[in-house]
Amino acid sequence: MEEKVYIFDTTLRDGEQVPGCQLNTLEKIEVGKALESLGVD
Repeated sequence: MEEKVYIFDTTLRDGEQVPGCQLNTLEKIEVGKALESLGVD
């Protein structure tokens, strides 16, 4: 039986809350693509 690990990643949301540490649209897309390449749904 395949075992799945569930991770709730809030990087993009929480990162926007840190003063002076905001991702632009292209950076957000890059993070999303990296997560997708790791098999994150």
